[in-house]
Amino acid sequence: MKIKIIAALIIVFLAGCTKLDQTFYDRVTPETFFKSEKDIKAALYRPFTHARWYLGADRWKLQEYTADHFAITTKGRHWYNGGENERYHYHGWTPDDNWIWETWRGTLMGVALALDAKSDLSKLDYSRFALTQADKDDHVNQLNTLIALFYLYGLDYFGGLPIFESLEGSSLPRNTAQETFNHIEKLLKEAITKLPKKQAADKEEGALRGAAAAALLARLYFNAEAYTGTAKFADAQKLCEDIIAGVYGTYSLDPVWNGVHGFRNNESKEIIWSIPSEFNKLQYDWFYADFYHYNTRQYFDVDGGANNGGHLQPSRTPTGTLYKTVFKLGSPYEKFNDADLRKHPYKYNGGGRYEGMFIVGPHLTPAGATINGGEEYKDLPLVFVDQVGRFSEVGPGKKYATVAQLPSRMADGEENTGVRLVKVPIPNKADNSLRWGADNPAIRLAEIYYMLAECRMRAGDAGGAATLINEVRKRNFTGADPDPATAANLDEYRMLDEWGVEFLGEGRRRTDLIRFKKFTTETWWDHQPSEAFRNRFPVPTRAISGNNNLEQNPGYVK
Repeated sequence: MKIKIIAALIIVFLAGCTKLDQTFYDRVTPETFFKSEKDIKAALYRPFTHARWYLGADRWKLQEYTADHFAITTKGRHWYNGGENERYHYHGWTPDDNWIWETWRGTLMGVALALDAKSDLSKLDYSRFALTQADKDDHVNQLNTLIALFYLYGLDYFGGLPIFESLEGSSLPRNTAQETFNHIEKLLKEAITKLPKKQAADKEEGALRGAAAAALLARLYFNAEAYTGTAKFADAQKLCEDIIAGVYGTYSLDPVWNGVHGFRNNESKEIIWSIPSEFNKLQYDWFYADFYHYNTRQYFDVDGGANNGGHLQPSRTPTGTLYKTVFKLGSPYEKFNDADLRKHPYKYNGGGRYEGMFIVGPHLTPAGATINGGEEYKDLPLVFVDQVGRFSEVGPGKKYATVAQLPSRMADGEENTGVRLVKVPIPNKADNSLRWGADNPAIRLAEIYYMLAECRMRAGDAGGAATLINEVRKRNFTGADPDPATAANLDEYRMLDEWGVEFLGEGRRRTDLIRFKKFTTETWWDHQPSEAFRNRFPVPTRAISGNNNLEQNPGYVK
């Protein structure tokens, strides 16, 4: 593979995954390096491996812990982390914060890896490997789509980015947000025409097809007003209509709510693009450590603990009053109707079957035995509550005389604070071969339905929007939907609630709030409005230190 020394230096500068064990050569060319189809696929897959990492971890944190659904509260002696988690929650992050740096460098690293592979594969004579020009076009345009994906996420987080189409330069300045938008649009429009369409019998195994490129282009247009100041909802609507109509391949909504998240979700007709996951290989597991309690391994009946960090923001005050009577945003658990099948506690039933997606209430083993705590509730039964407060400090001779005196802030968590989400199913030890067998559904048809619904709502067709939402909602109930969307109840807050319920924990909440102009203007649990410039993250200090041509975003000090 032709990877020049200068390319190596640029990749190191841009950074990305922190564990890159690659060897770089100065005199190797594509014509001599590639010996078989296997070598071609290895080059193609490398940037997809980076995408697997990129679509989780710090990128997820920036989307969810800065918004109204998730929090990492300080739990006694744990998780203050030098104030890091509070800075993100209160919108007080700085250019020195690490999640932001990891996202900046991870974004440009993804572009560099995909661009390098594209450069090499573009030079090859595919006929030497018994492959066709169509194969080559597919590979090159999958990489174009991947480049567009990284730029799209970067545009969403930071605004304009340095646009580079080779690895021969360095210290590039930032292009404008509009120029970055145009670059993404160009890449995706070309890819859509050359990528294959999904056939009805096809499973999703990580390849980017035409519908994935179309969906990313729809996302670009859907959020265009936030990116460039010019709304393009009509363009997004047309793409969504075409995707649903089968113009870009055959897709359909999964008939059951967990079909898109379960162990066999590569067979789901709803998945437009997924990141494959397999135990002890490229496993989809980054969230496990942060979401669950140290002793939740007993609940799941698995080996391996967790570090008890993140959870849903509370729906109730310490006295039990619902926050949704005060705040229109937040309260993620209580935004689910009680009849919703997803609101059941998570339970693994064996053979890949499971129900529910929350950990809430008394913490018990599968056999029904009590699971005890190890901090505030050491040797006492764990009961997960949809509240934040130091309940262990209430009582005679303690800090608080009554629960009514308890504050509820980021600083006031306990080991059992907050409902825990189990969006990705976890089997027991008996079915360990299934562990992390659920792929990451990066793009699914329900998103297209909801984008189309919102576009129609914004165009004044609330009834048509409600019909689309209800097509997705109906699979979540054993009987009739007790609270369907209607033309009368579908306003911007109900639309945000629908996005929140269907895509809870899927790493998009900040973007949705920004599109509705609520990310920096609204109040939710322990959060007050912030400055408008916080709709974008700053260019990291470390990036500017390495490239003085980079301009800082307005509102942040360079």
